[in-house]
Amino acid sequence: MRIGILGTGTLAAALGEGWSRAGHEVAIGGRSQVKAEKLAERLGPGVLAVAPREAVIGRDAVLLAVSWDGVEDMLGLVGASDGVLEGTPLIDPTNSVAHGVGVLLTEHGESMARRIAGLAPGAHVVKAFHLFPADQWAGAAGGGPSSVTVAMCGDDSSALNVVGELVRDVGGTPAILGDLDRVRQLEEVAGFVIGLAFAGFDPGSAVPRVPSSPVMD
Repeated sequence: MRIGILGTGTLAAALGEGWSRAGHEVAIGGRSQVKAEKLAERLGPGVLAVAPREAVIGRDAVLLAVSWDGVEDMLGLVGASDGVLEGTPLIDPTNSVAHGVGVLLTEHGESMARRIAGLAPGAHVVKAFHLFPADQWAGAAGGGPSSVTVAMCGDDSSALNVVGELVRDVGGTPAILGDLDRVRQLEEVAGFVIGLAFAGFDPGSAVPRVPSSPVMD
């Protein structure tokens, strides 16, 4: 696939490396062309540094790897409001949470994924890759054994299939939670995980292990 990545931070680097190793063509577009060029050079042959708008045109999927408060600026930079992302799977890994606390900063009942969908009309937004730190994917080899579950939400089944393939390419197992009507719940989980982690607790220890076919009271 032809994958566009908006952003030049740690998540962009980790997933860009993994997808490049899996044989995908990766194009990096950042607000800083210098940083995009440095990242592309570090990730090696097959990874391109391009202008942000070029990173989203004609791509099979686009990763929005920027901080939550930089989303509007980046989507404005690529001209998302003009419909350039129409029909494109747009991966949203953002966490709109208070640093070190985990409290969501979106309005009550609102989700970042829905906000992004509004800023990028026609894009098929898929929430994914927001629950694990970037180093989970660093050095991931394409086609490696699945090690973690990546919960996802999205309205378009084809986009979910595309993102699911990209999850597998970096060693994860995709799990579709539902459509974007449930994405607020998935974002709340990120706040829960982040809050526990910053408080010094292992979030995994707070989630009960259940049988594959649990019977709930």
